[in-house]
Amino acid sequence: MKTYLFKEKYGDLINELIKDFEEQTNSKYIMGPDALRLLELLCEKMKFTPGMRVLDMGCGIGITSIILAKEYGVNVYANDLWFSASDNYKRFVKAGVSDLVVPIQADARSLPFASEFFDAVISIDAYHYFGTDECYFSSHYARLAKQGGQYGIVCPALTREFTEGLPDGLASLWEPEMYAWHSAGWWRNMWQKTKLVEVTYAEDIPNGKALWRETADFELHDADTENFLTLMLMTAVKK
Repeated sequence: MKTYLFKEKYGDLINELIKDFEEQTNSKYIMGPDALRLLELLCEKMKFTPGMRVLDMGCGIGITSIILAKEYGVNVYANDLWFSASDNYKRFVKAGVSDLVVPIQADARSLPFASEFFDAVISIDAYHYFGTDECYFSSHYARLAKQGGQYGIVCPALTREFTEGLPDGLASLWEPEMYAWHSAGWWRNMWQKTKLVEVTYAEDIPNGKALWRETADFELHDADTENFLTLMLMTAVKK
């Protein structure tokens, strides 16, 4: 069984930040697939060095941005549409990374960044919320990284596309936003055909279904008797 180092190193800090969030908002932190594990898997396929500028798209309450800064010494621009930049800044101060992480609150289609500003652009469990539009990558996302810069995403995914509609077991639990889940091959084609990047990796995460089910969507996974659901990891390099 794989050992996840980020979870061991930073788990206590992240749990404390989540507890603070729940107390301050009087609401439960909604856990999707474990972001620390997904980030670690992505980092194994990418290269980060101190001083790099990294955009973390859909960072939520900033957990992944904090870990990137602590682990690699990179300068992170932590962007999320729904979570307050001011609240995230307080978390970055508490985590001791306010000198490395810049909080941003902006829409994915109105990003306030110069073209070719970043050395790397990542998104953990968020890209599918805004990136399934055929025009999004070429019109908005591809410009962000410099030539030779890296892109990386991890998303809920399908092992294969639905060709005959939703499986009977999933139909009663399926929500409209779940149609943003696609296969690794679908995502590879989406980016590769733009000729703006070279996709270097696009595969299902091994045991992705089990990893996802550990923290979220238990009933949905139990209903997935045909094993459509998984997690997908993709990386690319800007041409």
